[in-house]
Amino acid sequence: MSGSLGFFFVGLTLLLLVGVANAVANTSNKFDQLFQPSWAFDHFIHEGDLLKLKLDNFSGAGFTSKSKYMFGKVTIQLKLVEGDSAGTVTAFYMSSDGPNHNEFDFEFLGNTTGEPYSVQTNVYVNGVGNREQRLNLWFDPTKDFHSYSIFWNQRQVVFLVDETPIRVHTNMEHKGIPFPKDQPMGVYSSLWNADDWATQGGRVKTDWSHAPFIATYKNFEINACECPVSVAAMDNAKKCTSSEGNKYWWDEPNLAELNLHQSHQLMWVRARHIFYDYCTDTARFPVTPAECVHHRHT
Repeated sequence: MSGSLGFFFVGLTLLLLVGVANAVANTSNKFDQLFQPSWAFDHFIHEGDLLKLKLDNFSGAGFTSKSKYMFGKVTIQLKLVEGDSAGTVTAFYMSSDGPNHNEFDFEFLGNTTGEPYSVQTNVYVNGVGNREQRLNLWFDPTKDFHSYSIFWNQRQVVFLVDETPIRVHTNMEHKGIPFPKDQPMGVYSSLWNADDWATQGGRVKTDWSHAPFIATYKNFEINACECPVSVAAMDNAKKCTSSEGNKYWWDEPNLAELNLHQSHQLMWVRARHIFYDYCTDTARFPVTPAECVHHRHT
């Protein structure tokens, strides 16, 4: 009996420690608890648990998280603009502030009716981007909700679609390549007109006779380390990194890299669905970018 009781108290202690460690992780799925409109308030439509952003020839719309975060996972469920969505872009991304900002982008590029949506991802480090990859999804993202996630720790940034990794940006500081790990980032999403470049390089323009264009969201989730504005970035980096007294789930050893199943998923995505990769664009980059030389998943 005493052994069982001792086991109970050990288990309770571990549970409490996990609770303390996760106290800084903001978890919720309610839009109003996590986000706020950032522009075009009149282009937001609330329908129960659904949030809709509207794009017409007057304006698009966007929202931003109320807090900034360092490390963890951010997920939205999204149903993209139906029908002829050419010229429109629905963006979901994380970004820090300033000219030397870090940024992780999902950009969903609309297309003419019947043509597949393409997804562009990009990674900015210290204000430098130009790391675009594009892929076609293996489903119609306008017919149902799908999950889009960004996972971030000190070892890697992983872009996921329905928990399938579509891109990994690995920490290669040991090769002299900077990695985004010292700036808290806000979470953003927007729907806007980008017909100067979004569809077939800007050749196909937005057909406003199909407006309004609607992107629909639900089930917002931020399970990440919340960073107070008043705290210096370096202090946030320490606060959000596991130590002897604090263990965070995103620092678990099994999350330092993809597992075998995830690696196979990524290989499948790369073989079947990616149709543009900056790493192989010799016209733009006559000298192969350093991270492309060192890592097969960039």
